[in-house]
Amino acid sequence: MDNVAIGFLGLGAGVFLLLLRVQIGVALGLVSFIGIAVLLNMRAAWGIITAIPFNFVGDWNLTAIPMFLLMGFIASEAGLSAGVFRTMRLALSWLPGGLAVASVGASAVLAAASGSSVATSSAFARIATPEMLRYRYDPGLATGVIAAAGTLGSLIPPSILMVLYGYLAEVSVAKLFAAGVLPGILTAFAFTTMIVLRVLRTPALAPKVESDFTRAELIAGLRDTWALPVIILGVLLGIFLGVFTPTEAGAVGAALAIAVAALKGTLTRRVLGAGFRQTLISTASIFMVVVGTSLLGRFMALSGVPTYVADTFIEWGSSPLMVILAVSLLYLILGCFLDSIGILLLTMPIILPMAREAGLDLVWFGIILVKLLEIGLLTPPVGLNVYIIKGALGDRVSLTTIFRGVAWFVVVDLFVLAFLALVPGFTLWLPGLVD
Repeated sequence: MDNVAIGFLGLGAGVFLLLLRVQIGVALGLVSFIGIAVLLNMRAAWGIITAIPFNFVGDWNLTAIPMFLLMGFIASEAGLSAGVFRTMRLALSWLPGGLAVASVGASAVLAAASGSSVATSSAFARIATPEMLRYRYDPGLATGVIAAAGTLGSLIPPSILMVLYGYLAEVSVAKLFAAGVLPGILTAFAFTTMIVLRVLRTPALAPKVESDFTRAELIAGLRDTWALPVIILGVLLGIFLGVFTPTEAGAVGAALAIAVAALKGTLTRRVLGAGFRQTLISTASIFMVVVGTSLLGRFMALSGVPTYVADTFIEWGSSPLMVILAVSLLYLILGCFLDSIGILLLTMPIILPMAREAGLDLVWFGIILVKLLEIGLLTPPVGLNVYIIKGALGDRVSLTTIFRGVAWFVVVDLFVLAFLALVPGFTLWLPGLVD
């Protein structure tokens, strides 16, 4: 059996273990260790499995991940997102489906402060969905909008997925952050447009909410929303103006979140404890996957699978469109079964050589991948954001109802994805200004 066959056999074994619900880092690490031992020898396998975890976990660039996570968890635990939803509700309740539209806007703001789809969905599942259900919104719309809007945390900077992609693809994270701004805004606008049109056609989906607030109430609400914009602007402007690097920005953002929560009087021992605890758990989970997929990358390189796949695509005609179509199909299928970080890290050793061979701009390609991973957070049977909403609401809304509500947003996401793929200049305009 040649090396390429061993590599493909290892990939198949890894997928089989994942289907058995083995933790992705453990499954890929185990397969990689055995595969490297077969390709080389046991001594080399031990050497690689002891060196790679230390090198990756100790890499300075990856410190941005726990820092951005801490920033998001502190913002969420300190209640900095609640005021944003109240203000969005006051300002947008006059629109058809106003509460759902407000949820999209508020999720976009929190996404920019947290960098995490999970944190965004979890926060508004407890804040916005009960409010919509109280006003007799269609349960599918009330839950689907939160699950879908939560995915903006992957696209609107700062983003954990972009940090990981930038690190592995050796692409500027600052450019990736800049590239995610317009696609994130476009996605939020597309969601809003779809909601308004659906409610205009079927008003029963979202009964009108009386907006009898005064100007003084709106001004008071705006005063209550300064926290998240301060954190967002502090982080993004610092990166784009070159005051600090994207890696350092994570620490700045975490410090800003703590300082802002203290100024608002919501920073308590419980908030700090919960924020640090969730950060530790999430970081450990992510780094387990990173280590496992790093070992897989070394195994794939030794087996020659990436080169074989790239050469095969060259024979078929490695046009950019073909690469995008192939990757989109792969990600949409994997998104039905695996989490977004796992998919990204699992596929990078294979798809990066394809993208480079096709001459794709890796900043634009990274945004396409993140957009595909967003969709994977919503598709059954393992739509992570859907299960977050279900966990927050318990038996109030069925899983089937949530997936039904999310389907509308998946269709919109596919149209946005097609636009981004066909018009790369839209994504690359802002990164061009960062040069």
